[in-house]
Amino acid sequence: MRAIADALRERLSRPLPGLDAQLRMAPRPRPGWDPHALPHGMRAAAALILLYPHDEVLQVPLTLRGSTLRHHTGQVSLPGGRVDDGESIEAAALREADEEVGLSPDAVDVLGQLTPLHVPVSRHLVHPVVGVTIERPAFRVAEPEVERLIEVPLARLRAPDVVGWEQRRRERPPGNGQLMDVPYFDLGGVKVWGATAMILAEFLAVMADVETAGARFR
Repeated sequence: MRAIADALRERLSRPLPGLDAQLRMAPRPRPGWDPHALPHGMRAAAALILLYPHDEVLQVPLTLRGSTLRHHTGQVSLPGGRVDDGESIEAAALREADEEVGLSPDAVDVLGQLTPLHVPVSRHLVHPVVGVTIERPAFRVAEPEVERLIEVPLARLRAPDVVGWEQRRRERPPGNGQLMDVPYFDLGGVKVWGATAMILAEFLAVMADVETAGARFR
């Protein structure tokens, strides 16, 4: 685990795959959304991509958001949320992971960040933070904010058949009712799409670079 963490830390310190990697999992078309322009007044949010070993494979925790939340109800997300005033991005990601799934901040080795992604629906600029733990955390799901925890083997995210496509109708303007082609990660019947899928796409591109450089992971 230490070798992978060191290789990831080094890779995250260099220029990132960025928007090109994120757009691989972006719904299309997206009326009114310019991925190259940051709208005024976006609020900072943080999300945590955590790697940990379990059953001899690396895993990533995702959450199924509760049905009572204001935004993205019932969707699969990374642990995360809004950055409080005076709070760092890393501190916010760890605090939210602690609140949502009981992850102790002291157990996480923060390795760096991915490219921020703006989410028009919630008007947030999401800063993905990458961290590792040396063993599987003792997760504790915070209901009703989180309906359940989904532990995903990294190998599944990298499988050739993991990406599917479907059509969805936009439920809000602009383009209300317009059909979109939506890519998603198929994780045993759970579909991960939208901002979470876009963030994971860049993370997988980073992991591919790490493996190319000589690190081995499963």
